[in-house]
Amino acid sequence: MHVLIVKTSSMGDVLHTLPALTDAMQAIPGIKFDWVVEENFAQIPAWHPAVDRVLPVAIRRWRKHWFGSQQREERVQFKRELQSRQYDVVLDAQGLIKSAALVTRLAKGEKHGQDSRSAREPFASWWYDKRHEINKQQHAVERTRELFAKSLGYEKPATQGDYAIAGHFRSTLPNDTQPYLVFLHATTRDNKHWPESHWRALIELVQPTGLRVKLPWGAEHEHQRAQRLAEGFDHVEVLPKLTLEQVAQELAGARAVVSVDTGLSHLTAALDRPNITLYGPTDPGLIGGYGENQYVLRPAEGHSMADIQAIDVATMIKEITV
Repeated sequence: MHVLIVKTSSMGDVLHTLPALTDAMQAIPGIKFDWVVEENFAQIPAWHPAVDRVLPVAIRRWRKHWFGSQQREERVQFKRELQSRQYDVVLDAQGLIKSAALVTRLAKGEKHGQDSRSAREPFASWWYDKRHEINKQQHAVERTRELFAKSLGYEKPATQGDYAIAGHFRSTLPNDTQPYLVFLHATTRDNKHWPESHWRALIELVQPTGLRVKLPWGAEHEHQRAQRLAEGFDHVEVLPKLTLEQVAQELAGARAVVSVDTGLSHLTAALDRPNITLYGPTDPGLIGGYGENQYVLRPAEGHSMADIQAIDVATMIKEITV
C-alpha cells in the first residue's frame, strides 16, 4: 500500500504525525508513505523509516506573491510531482481549507480526512471522499493516530505512540562528549518567553553540577539573546547557526532539555529526551509534549511566565539527571 500524507505545518503538528506512521507500519507490513510538507520542515518526514518520498510545498511563501512568475512555475512543478503517482489513499491530516483545496484535491487516490465536526476548519471536509469522526478531547498525537487507523482500516493501538526517529540520531552520537543541557529559549510569542534574568539565574544554578549548557538559535534576534544569556559564563556555549537536523543531533545527545513552548520542544519529545517545558498562556493538555520523560512547569492561574522560578527548574533538572 502506498499512502500520501498531507500534513504541511507547523513543526509540532508534523512531529505529532510521526507516531501514526509507526502504527500503520506495524499494522500493514510493507506500507509506504509520501508526505507533502512545508519546505522549512521537509527534513522531518525523511527521518521516519516508513517514508518513501518527501514533497516539499511552499504555500506560506507562495501566498506572499501568489501571481509571481517564479511562484507559478514552482506550483506547476509541485503539481506535476504530486500527480506523478497514483495512491491507494490520500490522507489529509491537516484539516484546513488551504491544504484540502491546494493539495489534497489535486492528488490521485481516494481522499480521507476528518469530518466537519472534527476538522479544524469544517469546510475542508468537502474535498474528502471518506470522512471520519475523530474525538477532539484527546492529545493531538492520539487524534492523528485515530485518523490513520480509521482511514487505513486497523485498530488504533492502546499503547503510547512511537515517533520512531530517535534511532536515526542515536547511532551517530559521540561517546566522549562532556554531559550537557540544551536550553531552548526562543519562541514566537512574547507571552511565551521566560525572562532573560530567569534564564541567567538558572545557568548560574546549574554551574556547580559540571553540566555544560548549549544555546541554539534561529533568527538573529535569538542569536543576540543567546549571547546575552551566555555572557560571563564559561560553561555556556552559544551554538552556530544549525540546520534542523543538526539541532536534532544536539538535542539527541543532551542529558536534559529546558524549553519554552516551541516546535523544538516537540522535537525533543520525539527524540525521547528528558524535557522540562515552561508554559504560560497555552494549555499543554491537548498539544503539549507527548512521550516519555516530559515535564511541565506552569505558573499559578492568573500569573505570568515570570512567576516560574529558576530554583524550581534547577531542582527538577537535578532530579532527572542524577
